[in-house]
Amino acid sequence: MSKANRPLSPHLQVYRLPLTAKMSISFRIMGIGLAIGFVFLTSWLIAAGAGRNTFEGYQAFFTSWFGLLLLFGWTVAFFYHACNGVRHLVWDTGRGLTKEGSAKSNPIVLGAAVVLTIITWIIGLA
Repeated sequence: MSKANRPLSPHLQVYRLPLTAKMSISFRIMGIGLAIGFVFLTSWLIAAGAGRNTFEGYQAFFTSWFGLLLLFGWTVAFFYHACNGVRHLVWDTGRGLTKEGSAKSNPIVLGAAVVLTIITWIIGLA
């Protein structure tokens, strides 16, 4: 087959990804963010056992504006990944696999992740 006769497939600059595809990509990205966050969590726990000076350094970092921003992002990633994981479990049962079903579950996953994150931070800061 010559190059001139090859069919052209849509490129990302031309083709607009549906929300389900964007959420699938972000599901994987959030999983990577969670893995990195667990490294920070583990190091914080190790610092708690390593001594007061080490732990206070970690506490100072995690209570700074940047540390709180990282913790907030990690919380969002955690709840988004968890809610999307529940949706995948529902899909494993054969329910919601149609375009309409995934379109209905998209806002549920996003809304649940936002609500759970906000509730967690309200309780955590109280």
